Amino acid sequence: MLNPADVQARADEPVTLGLLASDELFGDAVVEFLFPGPAGQVPDSVIWITGAQDFRRATVGFSEAGIPHPPHFYVFDPADPTASAAQILNDSANEDRWLALGARFPGLRRGVSERVIWKIAKENTLFAATTSLPNIVPSLLSLPWAVGEFASDMAFLTMNQVRMAFLLAAAHGRTVGYDRQTLPIGTILGAGFGWRSIARELVAKVPGGAGVLPKSVVAFAGTYAVGRALEHWFRSGGALGRAAEAEMFEVGARRGRATVERIVKRVVSRGKGS
Repeated sequence: MLNPADVQARADEPVTLGLLASDELFGDAVVEFLFPGPAGQVPDSVIWITGAQDFRRATVGFSEAGIPHPPHFYVFDPADPTASAAQILNDSANEDRWLALGARFPGLRRGVSERVIWKIAKENTLFAATTSLPNIVPSLLSLPWAVGEFASDMAFLTMNQVRMAFLLAAAHGRTVGYDRQTLPIGTILGAGFGWRSIARELVAKVPGGAGVLPKSVVAFAGTYAVGRALEHWFRSGGALGRAAEAEMFEVGARRGRATVERIVKRVVSRGKGS
């Protein structure tokens, strides 16, 4: 996923969303959620289900409650559209479609972004934990940069954040490329935007002192903060701001603590057993 062409290809995969409703009022509520803003012509990526053959044309779909529907359709609750969207995004069968769904349906972008950020933050946490226990890295991560000293922790974490920039750009319908994401990538690499500078300022707030857990919390929270800043950038076209980035670091440290503890516990247990 460091190849922009691969990310773009995944975002460009054709996806369609079917609407199964008893009346137009329900369908209008779904369309309003998928395409927030001024009403316009409904794109071809939305299919109104009028017969059994239409189910096969839809990659995924929303159904009104109480109407029989196939497994790749999910009940949409107009009172809680975010939870309705989560059903699609949380289904493992649709994980490879996250980018394409976000690119075509703006209403799903926030949910897609949340999952991409969380996924990359957990990967960086795992790497930070395993490199704190070098004797178990080769057995846990079969990656070329996990052997010997081919790359430092910082190189891997930064590389994964660049990958996250591509994924989030694609999910927001942006064209993906090193030249297209020059400014976000530059700020990731720079001390002013990356997790390194945030970590240097706030590491004292991470409880527990030195060790595997604080290092992993910083990796998670820093990646989470960068991800939120990137999401804001692609959604609004502007920077999140230094104070807001620091706040996102603290939010990531707080929200991710339980996740980090589970990852570290698993890594340490694996290390003791190797």
